[in-house]
Amino acid sequence: MRETLEFLLHDWLKAEALSARPRFAEHSRETFGAVLDLAEKLAREKFAPFNRLVDTEEPSFDGERVRLPAATEAALAAYAESGLLAAAQDYELGGMQLPCVIEMAAKSFISRASVAIGAYAMLTQGNANLLMAHGSERQREVFAQAQFAGRWFGTMCLSEPQAGSSLSDVATRAEPDGDGDGNSDPLGPRYRLRGHKMWISGGEHEMGENIVHLVLAKIPGPDGQLVPGTRGLSLFIVPKKMVDASGQLSGERNDVALAGLNHKLGYRGTSNCLLNFGEGRFLPGGRAGAVGYLVGRPGDGLKCMFHMMNEARIGVGLGAVMLGYAGYEASLEYARQRPQGRPIGVGGKDASQPQRPIIEHADVKRMLLAQKSYVEGGLALELYCARLVDELHTGTPQAAAEAQLLLEVLTPIAKSWPSEWGLEANSLAIQVLGGYGYTRDFPVEQHWRDNRLNMIHEGTHGIQALDLLGRKVVMDGGKALLALAARINATIEAALRRPPLAQQANGLAAALARLGRATKNAWAGGEPEEALANATPYLQAFGHVVLAWIWLELALTVADNDDGDFAQGKRAAARYFHAYELPKIEAWLAVVSSRESLCREMKDGWF
Repeated sequence: MRETLEFLLHDWLKAEALSARPRFAEHSRETFGAVLDLAEKLAREKFAPFNRLVDTEEPSFDGERVRLPAATEAALAAYAESGLLAAAQDYELGGMQLPCVIEMAAKSFISRASVAIGAYAMLTQGNANLLMAHGSERQREVFAQAQFAGRWFGTMCLSEPQAGSSLSDVATRAEPDGDGDGNSDPLGPRYRLRGHKMWISGGEHEMGENIVHLVLAKIPGPDGQLVPGTRGLSLFIVPKKMVDASGQLSGERNDVALAGLNHKLGYRGTSNCLLNFGEGRFLPGGRAGAVGYLVGRPGDGLKCMFHMMNEARIGVGLGAVMLGYAGYEASLEYARQRPQGRPIGVGGKDASQPQRPIIEHADVKRMLLAQKSYVEGGLALELYCARLVDELHTGTPQAAAEAQLLLEVLTPIAKSWPSEWGLEANSLAIQVLGGYGYTRDFPVEQHWRDNRLNMIHEGTHGIQALDLLGRKVVMDGGKALLALAARINATIEAALRRPPLAQQANGLAAALARLGRATKNAWAGGEPEEALANATPYLQAFGHVVLAWIWLELALTVADNDDGDFAQGKRAAARYFHAYELPKIEAWLAVVSSRESLCREMKDGWF
C-alpha cells in the first residue's frame, strides 16, 4: 500500500509542491514521509494487533461505567501523544500545519489497522475542528484545544430515536439558563437541554478526562413551541463533566446519562450509545437539565454541524476504502498461497499434475482486479478531495472557488461510492477465501461487517443521492457539475494524445455525455418527486463516471516506458474499471432518463 500511497501523493497530486505555500513552508517530501512513517508504525504496533480483540470484547456497561479493552485506550493515547490529532493545526496550538492531503494519507494507515478504534480519534478531531471554525475564542481555548491534546474526547449528537435522517424532527429542547437569557457564562450563552440522542458513537466511556458532546437541539419560541424544520436547530457544547471558564474540571457531573449501549453488526470496538440529556440523573448547579453552551447563533446549528458532517463524510469514505483495502490485501495473500484446481487443456484437466495457486485462475484474477480497482481508485478519490481542501484553504482565490465547487459535488461521492464498492471488495475478498472467508480464523468477515455500517454512517446512501441530484448538480445553474465536467474533459483530451489510452478516453467522453443527458432528463418535468425517485441509480452512475475519470488520470500518470509490475498493475486496474465497470452506468441512467415511475407509484399493499 505504501508504494501506491506515495504514487498518488507525489506522482499524481504533486503534494510536495504545497511546501512552496507559506503555511506549509517548513515541510518537504522528507517531513511528509516522516509523518507517514509515524502513522504506519502506530497502526502496525498499537492498532492492528488489537482489531480482533475489540471486535470480540465489545464495550460493556456495568451499571456505572462503560468498560473497554485496555488496548483501546493505549492505542488512542499513543495516537494523541504522536501529535496526529492536531496535525493540521497551527504550530502555536501544538499542531504540525500539515496539508490536509498528508493528514488524510496518515489516517489511511489507522483506518486500515482498526477502524473501530480509530473512530474515537476521527470524531474527536472533527469535533475540535468544528469548534475552531465556529466556536468563540473561549470555546476554542477550553474545548477544542483539550481535544487536540487528547485529554478530552468528542462526539456528534444528531439522531434521536424518532429522528434519524430526518433532522427536522429533532425534539431535544434547549431553554435559556442562568440569568434568564443564558448570556452570562464566559463559555458561551448557557442553556439547559432535555431530550434523547441515539446512535452516538463514542458517547460514553472512561477514556480521557472528559467527553465533549456537540448536540443539535431546538430553542423554543416565545410561545414555548419548538420551531418546525431544520431552521429551528441550534448547536450546543454539552460536556460530560462540568468545567469552569478556564477549562478546569469542576468535579460536578453534567446531566448526561447513558440509557443503553447499542450492539451493532460491525464497529464493535466503538461504544455506540443512547444518551439521555436532562433526565435528572445528575444535578449540575443543583437542578436537572444538561448544561449546554451555544455555538454560533441560534438557528445556525445545522450550518455549523455540516462543517463536521462533511469532514466526517470524507472520513467515512476513507474508512470504507481502507476496510476494502485490508480485505484486498488479505485475499491477495491467500490467493497466492492456496493451491486449488488445475489448468484446463484441450482434453480437460490432468489430475496427475500438481494443483496451481488459485491466483492463476481467471475468475480469481477478476475478483482481485475488481477489488484493486475499487480500493486503489477509492483511495485516490479521497486523497483528491483532501487535496481540494488544501486548495480551498491555501490556494489562489480562483483555485479556492473552483475547489469549493468541486467539493460540493464530490463529497456525496467521496462518502457513498467507497461505502458501496469498498463493501463489494470485502464481499469479493470473502469469496476468494472460499469457506475460510466465512470463519473468524481470517479477518475478511470482520472487514465486511465493519464496512456494512458505512452505507448508513453520516447520511444514508439514499440521502447522499438526494443531495447530489436534488441540490449539488443543479445549484447555481449547474456550476459545480460544469466545473467537474471541465476537469474530466481536460483529462480526456490529454488521454487522446496517448494512443494506448484513446479507447478509455472515448469511453469516458461518452459516459460523461450520457450522464449530462440523464441529469437534464431527470429534471425535464420540473417535478422533484419525479426527478428524485431514481436518485440512487443516478448516484451510482455518477460515482462510476468519477472513478473512471480517476483511473484515466492515474493511467496518464504512469510513464509510457515503465513496464515494471507496479505500473502494469495500475494500467490493468484502469483497463478493468473501464471495461467491466463503466458500462454499468447505462442501466442505472436508463431509469433516470425515462423518469421510471415504478418505485414512486408502488403501493404498500402490492408488496
